[in-house]
Amino acid sequence: MLKSREINLDLITDIEVDGVDTRDYPDFCDGYIASATWSDTLEPLTDDELDDLNQSHGQFVYECIYDSVF
Repeated sequence: MLKSREINLDLITDIEVDGVDTRDYPDFCDGYIASATWSDTLEPLTDDELDDLNQSHGQFVYECIYDSVF
């Protein structure tokens, strides 16, 4: 099993969010990053990397969700 790379938020691009319910504003507690790409390799984040991103970088996820809505 390959180890996921460390999450460097500066290298994440092409972010797509899902699970956003605008009636839940301003919390958006069900929103999450569904897919994203590493800008240095143009490879998509793996499921494990997305899980780590969504669980460990809540403020970044929230900002991405907010940006997608507004």
